[in-house]
Amino acid sequence: MTLDQVTKGKKIEIINIPDDNIRVQAIRLGICEGAQLICAEKLPAGPIVLQNRMQEVAIGRRLAETIEVKVV
Repeated sequence: MTLDQVTKGKKIEIINIPDDNIRVQAIRLGICEGAQLICAEKLPAGPIVLQNRMQEVAIGRRLAETIEVKVV
């Protein structure tokens, strides 16, 4: 399953971030493989908002289509 397929309110775990450059940037925001996050918001045809503790990060839809996750 990819990040763009997750429904709002679900707790997820990041399985794979395929692009090395994006992986490095995501680590700076506390998002890495194995991290457990909550899908806080899913805007129609827009970004996916992830909540990591007290921080929220918006991930663009195209990027979300490449990130593999599983529901926890």
